[in-house]
Amino acid sequence: MRPTRRTLLCSPLALAAATLPAAAAAPFRFALTPVFLDNDAAVLTALRAAMEDGLAGGVDLVQRRTYQEITGALLDGSVDAAWTCGYPFLQHRDTLTVLGVPVWRGRPLYQSYLIAAPDDPATGLADLAGGIHAFSDPDSNSGFLVTASDLARMGRTPDTHFSRFIFTYGHRNVVRAVAGGLVRSGSVDGYVWETLAEAEPDLTVRTRVVARSEWMGFPPFVARTDRLEEPGVRACRDTLLNIGQTAAGREALRLLRLDGVGPAEPGLYDGIARRMAEIGRSR
Repeated sequence: MRPTRRTLLCSPLALAAATLPAAAAAPFRFALTPVFLDNDAAVLTALRAAMEDGLAGGVDLVQRRTYQEITGALLDGSVDAAWTCGYPFLQHRDTLTVLGVPVWRGRPLYQSYLIAAPDDPATGLADLAGGIHAFSDPDSNSGFLVTASDLARMGRTPDTHFSRFIFTYGHRNVVRAVAGGLVRSGSVDGYVWETLAEAEPDLTVRTRVVARSEWMGFPPFVARTDRLEEPGVRACRDTLLNIGQTAAGREALRLLRLDGVGPAEPGLYDGIARRMAEIGRSR
């Protein structure tokens, strides 16, 4: 006799399955790079707590060494969203969308700083010719692109202008390299330098800002465009945009020296795009 639907539903196997708990939601995978945060444990803990307020399945903070690794993880789906830089975002603008932009000192903007030792006589990039220079990452706007495009305007490249250059893969490491005399000069995120000046003044006092770039769009939070309607990505966007509404979020903002997170205004990254075009024309 064929089993009826009733007998199937009442079978021991079916009853056991019905009593199993629902599968827990997978943690949201959010990527960071030490180029930006430099593995600050207190900041990472606070950021995770702030994000978990709005993401029911929890948050896995995934750290990678370079922006290239972060971008690759975004594109292949290994992570769900990331805090990255305007330069790699624009390199993949057809694939990625900004979820939110940090607001620093009242604006979603920052600068690139060119730094040297306090007693260095340089007054600009041209004066640093022939020295050793520290960049943070080849896909960093403030830590590479700005200086490289400034050199392109001079008809030069990092190879022809400096005797040698290195990548430190961390803005704090750029400051350390200059402060320690390992290099003559460095290209660094102005927000990071200013934050270090508050948190580690004994480090930044051994450097001097030689030049500042124009104001540009702050490093954004991004996700793949084709995933924007996924519940987790939507929840991540909403959590970031409302991060100042919870105690955990306010603590994360305090540690990061940020005011909040806002939407990306049209044209926010046009300045970076222009510098990318200048590099492209010089090749």
